[in-house]
Amino acid sequence: MNFIAYDFETANGQLHSACSIALVMVKDSKIVGEYYSLINPQTEFHWRNIQVHGIHERDVQDAPTFDQVWEEIGQYFEDNRLIVAHNASFDNRVLAGCLAHYDLPEAHFLSLCTVRTSRKLYPELDNHRLNTVCDYLSIGLDHHHHALDDSLACANILLQQENQFGVDPLKKLVKLI
Repeated sequence: MNFIAYDFETANGQLHSACSIALVMVKDSKIVGEYYSLINPQTEFHWRNIQVHGIHERDVQDAPTFDQVWEEIGQYFEDNRLIVAHNASFDNRVLAGCLAHYDLPEAHFLSLCTVRTSRKLYPELDNHRLNTVCDYLSIGLDHHHHALDDSLACANILLQQENQFGVDPLKKLVKLI
């Protein structure tokens, strides 16, 4: 499989408030690269979000804004590439919100959600949160809600699902964004 696993953390409930992003590149079913950046969302941080991910306004004051980060990573969201996230609807909405906020063109890609694949392939689990699925599959998750650790976990979940079930049940859950 070839795909990019990604994850955002946000400063508040606004969809354009991304304060960190990570990408994990997978080629021929092997992790071949990773990218991580803090993002200055140019908006206030809500205490609940800080409590979840531990990123404060002071941490991002010198970080690039989303449009600057997009110059580096936008290439990964082209040509109907497969982009994977755990709870992809959230990350895809944040991406769309950031692109719209900075008047950047919409991204078009193939999307696969490992929450959906996990619900389909592991219906016996009590829930399908990232940490629960990782525990079930014995995948390490050092810092839950750190974008890079979450992206690595997501990539490893999908690789393990491919290894256990093949690609056919996964292909049926891919959506065009």
